[in-house]
Amino acid sequence: MRDSLPGVSRDERPGSRCNGHTSVHLAGHRAKLFSLSTMKTESLLISSRALCVPPAPPAPPSLPQCYIRCGEENDCVDIHCSWDPKPDPETNYSLHWEPAISEEGNVINGTSSDGIIQRKHFKHGELRVWVQAKNQHGSATSQDARFNTADIIQLLPPKLLLVTHEESLEISWNSTCDEQQFSWGHCDVQYRIEGDQVWLQDMDIFHGSYTVDSPQPGTVYEFQVRCSCHTGLTSDWSAIYRIRSTETAPDGDLDVWGDCGISHTISDCVVTWKKLPVSQAHGLILGYKVRLSYNNNASEMLTVTPVQPLGRVACEKMQCPFTFPLKDAASVSVSAYNTHGATVPSYLAMPIPGKEKNEQAIRLVMTEEKLTVSWDLPSQLSDHLQEYVVQCKQAGRPPGHGFDWIKVNKSQTTGIFEGQYRKYTPYQVSLFTVSDSSEVRHLSSAIGYSLQGTPSTVPSFKVFYIAPTDVTLFWKSTPLAKQNGVILYYQIIVESGANPQKVYNASVSPQRDNETFQLLHLSPGQEYEVRIRAVTAAGPGANETAKFKTKHHEHFGHLVAVVLGINLLVVTCVALVLYSAFRAPCFLYKVPNARNSHIFRHMKHMNGSLSWICIPVYEPNPQISVLEVVEIQPWALSSSLEKTSDPDRFTRPVVGDGGSKTDCRDDQRKEAVAEEGHGTNHRYGREEYSKMVDFDEERNRGENGEDVWSSSEEEQPESGYEKHFMPTAFEVLEV
Repeated sequence: MRDSLPGVSRDERPGSRCNGHTSVHLAGHRAKLFSLSTMKTESLLISSRALCVPPAPPAPPSLPQCYIRCGEENDCVDIHCSWDPKPDPETNYSLHWEPAISEEGNVINGTSSDGIIQRKHFKHGELRVWVQAKNQHGSATSQDARFNTADIIQLLPPKLLLVTHEESLEISWNSTCDEQQFSWGHCDVQYRIEGDQVWLQDMDIFHGSYTVDSPQPGTVYEFQVRCSCHTGLTSDWSAIYRIRSTETAPDGDLDVWGDCGISHTISDCVVTWKKLPVSQAHGLILGYKVRLSYNNNASEMLTVTPVQPLGRVACEKMQCPFTFPLKDAASVSVSAYNTHGATVPSYLAMPIPGKEKNEQAIRLVMTEEKLTVSWDLPSQLSDHLQEYVVQCKQAGRPPGHGFDWIKVNKSQTTGIFEGQYRKYTPYQVSLFTVSDSSEVRHLSSAIGYSLQGTPSTVPSFKVFYIAPTDVTLFWKSTPLAKQNGVILYYQIIVESGANPQKVYNASVSPQRDNETFQLLHLSPGQEYEVRIRAVTAAGPGANETAKFKTKHHEHFGHLVAVVLGINLLVVTCVALVLYSAFRAPCFLYKVPNARNSHIFRHMKHMNGSLSWICIPVYEPNPQISVLEVVEIQPWALSSSLEKTSDPDRFTRPVVGDGGSKTDCRDDQRKEAVAEEGHGTNHRYGREEYSKMVDFDEERNRGENGEDVWSSSEEEQPESGYEKHFMPTAFEVLEV
């Protein structure tokens, strides 16, 4: 296939180069097309640098604007002309003029965009003026400007004077028409409140004064005036003239709010208020009065200025953060004041720590210039609801910094913020309600981004637990400052040798800083590689990798043998301990305190043939005192029994530890002792213990039935304890 195209030739004439490259001109003959064997299409590639627009004459200048400006010294003589040229440093401009009825002309050459026709080069009357632009490739001429020199005289702007009244603002000015002996024409006035962008204008005023009725009190107004004479051009606007109206006491309420950060505790809160608008300030605000009310009914009044030496408040732009400690504060009231009075205090109740939240979903639509927050009205609107408060704050900033709020009527469900929001930066948006009693309740919060990006890697990723067929993964959540967007989920990719990779999506838990995920159905003794990455609306972030090897299965029979062996060892040890505990009292003789003798009344009779068995007797709720225990070895007891003439001096002790234990002597010893008892106790040759008088419970009764002691201080017979249990002096010496 052949196409007929103009040929390509090089033109080396001067001026044919474009940015250092030789220009290419298309000639009027056929160009050969090179066919590529691997492609079935034919093309001709021509560098874009080689195709330059050939040099051309300059564009025509605009219509010249000419005037005769009168200066401070009444030098209304020269004609000043200006025009709008195209930005081309290689172009020369020339200003031409001639009388309208004559062919005599003059010219001024230069490269600027304006020129001056001196008085000596023209005559009063009609003139024709034009501008010519010329370069090496040609020239162009503007349209002609025709005017009478008397009509292009422009006087200086008027000078403004102030005439004020309490209920109005009046300005006046002197026109320069009188100075040039011209008759007055008309004037234009424009004014605005300082800081506004739009001017209010009043045109065609034929006298030298203007009045603004009912100005806002204590407000700075800006004025400008321009005038024209009966003939000539209108003057330029005068310099801005500023007037402050009479001050009055401020009115309205301060917009007060508190930023408590994430913790929502009073100690972390910073109270902030917005400056009063000019329409409410009514003058220069000198400072603010802040009253703090505490939970113990105490109060404190503070007076702060916009620039406080102690650093309690420092107004920035339109907000004034109050950094005074608010611990134990229940409420805050703030009012603004000037030289004429103060506003009504604005009340703010501090949030209640630990107050239960009524979570409600909020929706965010965020760009770099605008944030729109919306929510749903509750099914039943509370009668005590006063308004909603929507707060927007750059996440991570300390309380009182980088945040704004708006108050919304209770019947509305949308709040709009205007501002500059940074890319990839998290902003925390919170929704609150304020009741008629000024109680603040936090409903919900959400994180928004003006533009989202891919997140950074997770800060820590480990294999927490390894088993033969499953493992538990552990990682720390990506910090909010490095998320670059709302993390939708964490993606986990698992690979093992030639096996196909598996991908899991782990959900995000905003309330937790650490996340876990369990991988199931793994192969025992297999090596694995696992990668994790966070995913936002902009896509996944960088990977973090970990490697592990699952464990092998343990032999079940070996494990059972080990467990049974351990159990058998434990049972043996317990049996030995119990056997030692029951046998130990049988080899020691203990003497109980006679106060607890009532315990033994509930013992079984020990005179039978089975009385040698150690049987503990249970007594519910016994009153047991600390016993003094005297241990006597069996050989000492046997020796004493053989030597003493009164075998009743000894008895077998009974354990007084909440129950009783009989002696476990062998049968031969029992029979020998019983023969020596002579009809008393068959075991020990003693009177039965149940016949003893209890020390705590039994007392001798007097004749009148009152409780009395059976002995006096002078007469101290042997007590029952000494008689039955204590050895005699002879026995002690024998031992």
